[in-house]
Amino acid sequence: MYTIKGSGLAIEDVVKVAREREQVELSSDALERIKKCRAMLERKIEANEIMYGVNTGIGEFSEVVLDEAQVKDFQKYLIYNHAAGIGDPMPEDYVRASMLGRINVHANGHSGCRPEIPLTFIEMLNKGVTPYVCQKGSVGASGDLAPMSQIALLLMGEGQAYYKGELLDGGEAMSRAGITVPGLEARDGLAAINGSNVLTAMSALWLYDANNFLKQAEIAAAMSLEALKANMKPYTPKLHEVRGFKGAVRSAKAIGKLVAGGDLQEQKIKAKVQDAYSMRSTPQVIGAAHDAIAWARSQVEIELNGVGDNPIFFPDEDLQLSGANFQGTPVSLPMDNAGAAITMVSVMSERRMNRLNNPALSVGLPAFLTKGAGMFSGLMLSQYTADMQIVEQRILSAPASIQSIPAAADQEDFVSMGMNTAIKNFQIMDNAYGVLGIEFMAAAQALDFREYKFGQGVQKAKEVIRKYVEFLDIDRPLYPDHTVMQKLVKSTEILKDVEKSIGSLE
Repeated sequence: MYTIKGSGLAIEDVVKVAREREQVELSSDALERIKKCRAMLERKIEANEIMYGVNTGIGEFSEVVLDEAQVKDFQKYLIYNHAAGIGDPMPEDYVRASMLGRINVHANGHSGCRPEIPLTFIEMLNKGVTPYVCQKGSVGASGDLAPMSQIALLLMGEGQAYYKGELLDGGEAMSRAGITVPGLEARDGLAAINGSNVLTAMSALWLYDANNFLKQAEIAAAMSLEALKANMKPYTPKLHEVRGFKGAVRSAKAIGKLVAGGDLQEQKIKAKVQDAYSMRSTPQVIGAAHDAIAWARSQVEIELNGVGDNPIFFPDEDLQLSGANFQGTPVSLPMDNAGAAITMVSVMSERRMNRLNNPALSVGLPAFLTKGAGMFSGLMLSQYTADMQIVEQRILSAPASIQSIPAAADQEDFVSMGMNTAIKNFQIMDNAYGVLGIEFMAAAQALDFREYKFGQGVQKAKEVIRKYVEFLDIDRPLYPDHTVMQKLVKSTEILKDVEKSIGSLE
């Protein structure tokens, strides 16, 4: 059971709730904060105080003051007109993570909604009611309004939702799950939607996956380095410690751990004095990606635990302030960088795979890793497939955070486009799994031509790969092998088995 407090929410907690369906509850302190803030808001409504999004319109209509009769209906129409996404539905884990993030915003006690709003979201998480949400439509400010509004439709018993594997009308899903529909009163609708919770939730899930990817990139690198008889002195941690980048130190230690116990590490195999950059610079490159992911994680976890809303209420000071805490740029900028880092690591992976294939560079391995060169082409075409995916990654690595297009009659004249960042990062990662899977396959093939002892971690990784892809003795169609390797990398089975064998790579 995860207790939502408005603080302390880490990306690992998001994964447990979103993907593993861990149950959640609201802390008693958080509930009291929500009630206290709501009481303040109701006093201000009684006093006819003008408050953005409570008794005024929003965006270009923020100067339009609503009368008493309009205040409640406004919340309903607000959700209706913002539920304006398009296209395919999001995976359920994106939606569940977004709901968790929104509850954590409310738990800070600055949003002004009724307690029924976060408590209903909690019931939906615990009972498995997941709103149907289109993936596209948000510009990442004023928050993720379009996707969050599709979630908020359920608060009125409308929209659609998945329940026990079935897509139902929202009201039917809530009824079957035994969840009372709370309806929307003053402020409730805007409080349910006005933050960058979807792009942040997606980024949290992606960062968890990215860390696992980078550890697998180190495993693949270690396999290729063993197969290419690399000089392992550049992986000495002392070398990286004097420069000072934490990611490089971490990466060098991980790769050293993977090759430990093998003939190469123990200098029983003759190596060159100096290797090419794609071999020698691996800790610096994967390390830079580790550092980029660490920065992105710090920003995402600030956003997960902060008050991304508008307006924001301060009950102790009897104060409400309207600003732009929904702006997604603090997340989209580091996440653009994180996506590019994964592309960079994939480029280096392909370069190592090229060295395994190229007889001029492979230190005695057969051309294209086949015993029958000429009759057979071996893994020649595997490189083509890797290259195609890298080009797509490069296209997707153009930053979205600089692509603002003004909206709402220029009232919202700079937006983060952070949803584009979140969507394209998952596409980058999907390609990265494919590229790395091909390096794994090539490295395993190359190691089968070597007759010396490998490091324990490298040997274990090779054993896992051989459960799924056989040695390429004679040519065969390779698309099934490429696809199964992509899925294997995504599953993290190689990583889990290697870490069971030699311990954590972090």
